[in-house]
Amino acid sequence: MLQVLKSAWALLLGMGLLMIGNGMQGTLLGIRGEIEAFSTFEMSVIVSAYFVGFLGGSRMAPGMIRRVGHVRVFAALASMISAVMILYPTLADPIVWTLGRVLIGFCFSAVYVTAESWLNNAATNETRGQALSLYMIVQTAGIVLAQGLLLTADPSGYVLFVIPSILVSIAITPILLSISPTPAFDTTKPMSLKELFHFSPLGCVGMFLLGGVFSVQFGMSSVYGTQAGMSVAQISTFVSVIFVGAIFTQYPIGWISDRMDRRKLIVIVCGIGATGALIGALFGNDFPMLLLAAFLMGATTNPLYSLLIAHTNDFLDYEDMAAASGGLVFLNGLGAITGPLITGWAMGVFGPSGFWIFAGSLIALLAVYGIYRSTQRPSVAVADTGSFVTMSPSVTPVAVGVAQEIASEEAKEDGAA
Repeated sequence: MLQVLKSAWALLLGMGLLMIGNGMQGTLLGIRGEIEAFSTFEMSVIVSAYFVGFLGGSRMAPGMIRRVGHVRVFAALASMISAVMILYPTLADPIVWTLGRVLIGFCFSAVYVTAESWLNNAATNETRGQALSLYMIVQTAGIVLAQGLLLTADPSGYVLFVIPSILVSIAITPILLSISPTPAFDTTKPMSLKELFHFSPLGCVGMFLLGGVFSVQFGMSSVYGTQAGMSVAQISTFVSVIFVGAIFTQYPIGWISDRMDRRKLIVIVCGIGATGALIGALFGNDFPMLLLAAFLMGATTNPLYSLLIAHTNDFLDYEDMAAASGGLVFLNGLGAITGPLITGWAMGVFGPSGFWIFAGSLIALLAVYGIYRSTQRPSVAVADTGSFVTMSPSVTPVAVGVAQEIASEEAKEDGAA
């Protein structure tokens, strides 16, 4: 662990600052949108726009890096992120915000691709798993810390937009001054979605549904909070608890997944998440109960991402694991684009509880499909399953590909043993 920190501290510090900036602007826009009298539908389009850009950036970034190099891509896009963050309060218009969110989603995705490839290059075979774990911790911790900064100024002013812009600008300094360009950027030819679905229908369907849930909890939580009449302090606490839940349960669920049928565990975890959504829908006026619901949702949906990847790997050959990463992330991204739009519609029909109704429906649907798939194909013996590698839904195909490589190497070592 110390070796990883020594070689990649600047990158991890910079990414932490970037995640704080991203976490702040994601929550802040939901609060400011209410102040600007944007409708729930307009906010759902704005939230969805981020994931449109993110999906596009993750697919186009490798080509950009090959053309002009990691340093130029990182510096240019980080500067663009900083500029767009200042643009939001200057031009408070739904169309401008939607275009800005597409651009900022594209930029953040490409920046993550660059950083993740840098991190992979800086790590050795022995430390790659530790480096990836630290990266996941930094990502989640950055989002949690961002919520506290929302309490430092009035959301109707400019200060809260200036803070993330400054953080992003500062973030690129230690990275660009301390990290050398990586070698040529290579990508694995992705597996077709048809092939991927053949290997793991549950993995494909689950990643699509989970994309919708994650985009709802990441992008629509603050919109829900304003519709439910929460204060800024309550909204920041509500969003924080979602991601704190993920930190607490990633390791225990991963430990259990290496010791039992993963399809059964997926169904159980989905059941807990759906219960959390039900609590949120029934007790929308009780803030402590809403925090419990937020904790249960975050504690289950984030580990489910890693669980579905591990389950998919159980049906893949070693050499196909990395190739599958692009298809899994693409399906997750498609789900993320549609999630906020349907949530906005549901909140328009059912009120704030539509947030929980839609998220809970997706989680419950995944549980039902998991039960169905259990009747269609025999389970993989626990002794023959691959290792669980902690992942976050906010990463790009680069990080997922690295995780797949780690899982593949561990599977080979277990097979040799």
